[in-house]
Amino acid sequence: MNLKVGDKAPDFEVLNESGATVKLSDFRGKKLVLFFYPRDNTPTCTLEACNLRDNYQSFKDQGYEVLGISSDNPKSHQKFIDKHQLPFSLLADTEKKVHESYGTWIEKSMYGRNYMGTARVTFVIDEHGIIEDIIQKVKAKIHTNQILG
Repeated sequence: MNLKVGDKAPDFEVLNESGATVKLSDFRGKKLVLFFYPRDNTPTCTLEACNLRDNYQSFKDQGYEVLGISSDNPKSHQKFIDKHQLPFSLLADTEKKVHESYGTWIEKSMYGRNYMGTARVTFVIDEHGIIEDIIQKVKAKIHTNQILG
């Protein structure tokens, strides 16, 4: 699926780090930053999550909720949150259904080997569930600036 700005964000239902069910529709009436990242506790993913953590109050001040999503399981997410004191929830898309509906489960290549993995992409979704921005070239160290300008 090729989503673009102005499209309705695909709804989803997955578990968060504590095993609670989270749906996109739970955030109707709120602005949402939904960031897809490859793996918990890897160097670039940690930089990205910590940049969002360090600027979390700026997101809250502008009315945004923040959610991370990867194909890791809830237990892995809880360890990542605990280790880095992340103030936002991480969603476990272990079956990659959300990745597929957002177009973030892609073929990648490293050292001449092709494999499937998560594209590091962030979707900014408005109060009505409409995509207002898509950041495809995420710069982990300055990701907040990419989102909030």
